[in-house]
Amino acid sequence: MRNRNTIVLGLILLMALFVLWVDLPIAHPTWAKKLLVWQQPAEYRDLRFKQGLDLQGGTQVLLQAKPANGVAVTSEDMLAAKTIVERRVNGLGVTEPLVQLQGENRIIVELPGIDKPDQAVQTLRNTGQLEFVEIGSSTAPTYPNVAKGVYIRTTNNDTLPAEDLLGATPNPYPDVVFTTIMTGADLKTAEVQVDQYGTRSISFTLSDAGAKIFGDYTAAHVGDTLAIVLDNVVLSAPNIKTAIPDGQGEISGQFTLDEADSLAVQMRYGALPIPLEVVNRRTIGATLGADSVRSSVLAGLIGLITVLLFMVVYYRLPGALAALALVIYAGLNLALYKLIPVTLTLPGIAGFLLSTGMAVDSNILIFERMKEELRWGRSLRSAVEAGFNRAWTSIFDSNLSTLITCLILILFGRTFGAQAVMGFAVNLAIGVLISMFTAVTVTRTFMRAAFDRPESESLRQKHWLLGI
Repeated sequence: MRNRNTIVLGLILLMALFVLWVDLPIAHPTWAKKLLVWQQPAEYRDLRFKQGLDLQGGTQVLLQAKPANGVAVTSEDMLAAKTIVERRVNGLGVTEPLVQLQGENRIIVELPGIDKPDQAVQTLRNTGQLEFVEIGSSTAPTYPNVAKGVYIRTTNNDTLPAEDLLGATPNPYPDVVFTTIMTGADLKTAEVQVDQYGTRSISFTLSDAGAKIFGDYTAAHVGDTLAIVLDNVVLSAPNIKTAIPDGQGEISGQFTLDEADSLAVQMRYGALPIPLEVVNRRTIGATLGADSVRSSVLAGLIGLITVLLFMVVYYRLPGALAALALVIYAGLNLALYKLIPVTLTLPGIAGFLLSTGMAVDSNILIFERMKEELRWGRSLRSAVEAGFNRAWTSIFDSNLSTLITCLILILFGRTFGAQAVMGFAVNLAIGVLISMFTAVTVTRTFMRAAFDRPESESLRQKHWLLGI
């Protein structure tokens, strides 16, 4: 048991050092940033806190569907509009944007730290243009670096916003204008197909006019690249394998289900399926956000120090060990906020501070049970183990009820667009899960290291040291 506890203690110390390294505001090495490619596959990102609109400042836009008279807005229309708006927002280069459906016909867009709000709003409202663009042919040079997410200029539309507002990556060919072969107006359908081996592809059907254009072009350019481009950003760049004379083609590749669905939706709705109008626009200054951050950090530090002092003064040595575990708890929360990443907002910070108090509750339950066992005459080692074992049921039940409440709040926030409620619930849930780990595992390991030795039994008579 002692050897196992020593190993666990060593792992906890290593974790604490890693957490400290992540939390420190230092220039982290490039290799560490590249490990986080699940968030931004095209490039690595910095290990820094992501601030929401209320902390960083920026623009919040409420878009509402404005269909023609007599035309009903369907949920599929709104989902497609959200997908296209989300793709455009990502192209703005905004850090941690938020695009969320609200009700049946509205979309909320939050753009933290945006420099050109007027151009950004215009980008969101543009109807958009889907194009089939010539990338390499017998009469034009081949550009092998044109791939998904790359921004390019085309001949079909020269009225788009400034280049610095578009594209997930910079334009690698700023002086090249690519030829548009056909627009999305000639695309009738685009659906995901799955064969017997589970391979996904996108089958599409063209109008009669589009079939003629596409048939003539593909017959003359077998083996060349024809990119599918939305708002001058490449969605896909497949090669032409054979001529497609009948207007029915297929795009094959190593697609995941999400990638195939996303490409099919964006092809079907190259333009917004319904016009969107701005019904509300709110700008938050960075000064307000900075003041909020300072006030929140100060309140959090005062609260944390007060809790740590209470634990040390009231529970003495066990309280000091719990305080150390609580410091690790706070650091682990902040590290996860950077690694996941979690966007910090004022309600989210409130959720973190509340979970800090709940982390202390678990330790109090454990220590009170341990003190009862000592009063009943148990040995110090037995009292420590009994305190954790008998308090576990209460800790699990209380935290489970909190997590269920968090889940309800998250679902409520997603359904009704209540981002503040959702941010609070997410941070609270993360804090509760970490508090269960630190209270039951970290504090228990520290207590075993301090009391699970024969010579430690003499401490049993020092009631003041144990807080009895």
